[in-house]
Amino acid sequence: MRKTPLALVAAAAVALSLTACSSGQPGSGSSQTPAGTAAPTSTGSSTFDPTTVAKDDSIAALLPDKIKTAGTLVVGSDTSYAPAEYLAEDGTTPIGYDVDLTKAIAAVLGLKANIQSADFTGIIPAIGTKYDIGVSSFTINADREKQVNMVEYFNAGEAFAVPAGNPGKIETTGAPNNVCGKTVGVQTGTVEDDELTNAVTKACTDAGKPAPTPLRYAAQSDVTTNLVGGKADVMFADSPIIAYAIAQTGGQLEQLGDVFESAPQGIVVAKDDQALTTAIQKAVQKLIDDGTYGKILAAWGNTAGAVKTATLNPSVS
Repeated sequence: MRKTPLALVAAAAVALSLTACSSGQPGSGSSQTPAGTAAPTSTGSSTFDPTTVAKDDSIAALLPDKIKTAGTLVVGSDTSYAPAEYLAEDGTTPIGYDVDLTKAIAAVLGLKANIQSADFTGIIPAIGTKYDIGVSSFTINADREKQVNMVEYFNAGEAFAVPAGNPGKIETTGAPNNVCGKTVGVQTGTVEDDELTNAVTKACTDAGKPAPTPLRYAAQSDVTTNLVGGKADVMFADSPIIAYAIAQTGGQLEQLGDVFESAPQGIVVAKDDQALTTAIQKAVQKLIDDGTYGKILAAWGNTAGAVKTATLNPSVS
């Protein structure tokens, strides 16, 4: 699935939000925020200190020599997807629960995390060359598992958001096929983009209803902005992103219906790099077991997405 900037892109986005961006508390009626998914503050967990996480020599020993020598873990991340990964108010510093978890993983491995902002669709093709790993709210699916290894670390569903009061009178049941004939904002390259283009469109036309009109943007922040601004009738994204957008737009948006299609998300590692894959998997499991992982998610109000096991390439459809 996938992404939105901003605790703010912040102050700017917040200002912009009054005419076009950001969100507030969930509305009443059909709006429903998943339990355990409260919005963080604007600074969130950006004060997370990776030096509080001790190196595990046995796990670090598994690393490929080139990464040990470099002393850094180069990470591709589309930093436009709050609260998972986005840029702080300075416009350059990545923050979010994925960012904090990445720093913690690097600390377990005795490395520094070098998190590089990237276009979402360009991360997987660059794994093993430009980036050592990708951490960017990647939904684990069969197609991606054919290309890369994926270490499960989070679970997220899908959801819709609409302007407060649901002015388009979109049905709250029947998701995701309740958006037939509507203009749907979606981030390019996401699972939601694929579903909207294929399964949802087919279901609508098969039922004799008009297909939805996708309104695609490379950054989730632009999707949110254009929903608030009235260009889209509804927004389709991962449930944590919907909850965060609602919380950051000052009451201008609400969730439509329930979360659906929950699925695991994974850290991406090159298919032919089993050493790094094993090191990442063991590092994530250590953080889950020692409680660091839970504390990171709690700081960002996303404990509902926690998993207990860092499964490698879980069986998915």
